[in-house]
This record gives sequence, structure tokens and C-alpha cells, in this order.
Amino acid sequence: MNREMSYLLGMICGNGEVRRGASETTISIEIPHKKLTTEKNCDVRIYVRASITDIRTVLEPLVGTGLNFTQQDNYSIISFTKRNDEYIMREILRYIGNAVSHENIRIDEEVFSFTHDEKISFLQGFADVTGYIRRSNYFFKPYMHRVYLEVPHNWYLVSDICCLLKDVNIPVQTIDWAHPNMRDGNLVKYEEGKPDFWKKEHQIKIWVNEFLPIGFAVLHKREALTQFAAELADGLEAEGKNPKEVTHKFYWEGNGKSKVKPQLT
Repeated sequence: MNREMSYLLGMICGNGEVRRGASETTISIEIPHKKLTTEKNCDVRIYVRASITDIRTVLEPLVGTGLNFTQQDNYSIISFTKRNDEYIMREILRYIGNAVSHENIRIDEEVFSFTHDEKISFLQGFADVTGYIRRSNYFFKPYMHRVYLEVPHNWYLVSDICCLLKDVNIPVQTIDWAHPNMRDGNLVKYEEGKPDFWKKEHQIKIWVNEFLPIGFAVLHKREALTQFAAELADGLEAEGKNPKEVTHKFYWEGNGKSKVKPQLT
């Protein structure tokens, strides 16, 4: 194992699709960009293309072939095809088991035995294809910024990622599960005639300063992370607080709240 392979496995787990053939397998990885402009009002697609150049430099020697790259307004895709009997493909398929996409993949137990740096690389690969960092992702106060890791459908993968984050001492601030009790617990949207409002991605939310050890390889996300982490630290210090004492808390160290949910009639 090495950091490059760990990064690739993280990308595949985060947003990969696997098309297996009798002799060859094609793996494609989607990098979504829901917003077309960065926080500095630059074109996200240009930033992603620049990032792909760096990612290719890392991954193509590992994969042993060129990566294909296509781009639409809201997503970019990198892909490659290898024979099933080649070592790199045998290793990838071993780690992902029978999964055919990020929607049914699990993190292999062996990943938890990786070195610290390899685990960080895995998480960065995962974050580059699932992570969102936007000014609107704050928690009550406008400088309390967070990174969102969005995982569609795959409940088990959320738990796997949170365990791996804990393994590298990075606490999760909260999880918004794609469940009606979480997304519309007071039935506001339901009563507005939107019964399917809750059907979204699971969202793992992490304070930006806690996410710095992982970071992003995608440029516009990396820039926003640096900026927002400085804003969070400045905001808390202006209140006379130590940022780490505020943000470095695992869920069992917080104040649990018991909420009463309305019942459907």
C-alpha cells in the first residue's frame, strides 16, 4: 500500500462506478461541482481541470495508463480501463469486494490497518469527490464554517467514514441522516405538500479547522478550506475562546438533546 493507492481507493469509495467485464474493468469517478463559481467568483470548472492535471500526475504512474477526463457544467469524470488480471486492478477489486458503485461499497477492514498518512490520503480522495465547503455551511454564527461530506443512499459507508475519521483523531460535528426524522422532524415540509423533502444525501459535517489535516487536492476546495479555517479561528478568538477547545469534541463529549417529534395523523 502507498498514499497514491490510498487516495485512489478513497475516490472510488466516495463517488466511483465499476463496470466489470469478462476480461476488463472500467472504473469511473465523478467529481461533482454543484456551484459553477467558487467563493471568489471564479469558474469552478477551470479549477477542477487544473486540479485534474495534478491528480493525473499522481495517479497515472500508479494505474499505468492515461486517465480519461470529461466535463459537464455540474460534474467532471475521470476514468480508466484495465485488464482484470493486472495487479493494480486485482488489488482495487480486492479492496472493494463485489461493489459496483459508491452506493453499495464498504470500506475494507484492511484500510483501518493502513499507516496514519495512508488513512489521511484515503480520506482526502474521498473528500475530493464528496466534500463541499461553502459559506452557507455555517453553524449559527457566520464564521463557524463546516465541511460537508455527502453520501447518497449508503448508510453503512457513513458509519465507516466516521470510524476512519475517529481513527485519525478528527471529530465529526454532526451527521444529518437522510431520514424523515432528521430532515423534516417537525413535518414543516410535509405539511407544505412536500412528503419527499427528506430524501437527500446523508451529510457528515466537520468543523473546517478540524478538517485541515486531511485537506483537499481540488484547488477551489483547498483555497476555501484555508480561508474559512482562518475565519473560524479569528471568530472564536475574538470571543476569547480557544478554537481547538470548542471544535475538537467527539459526539460523546457534547451535550445530547432529546427532542420530541410530532406524530403523523
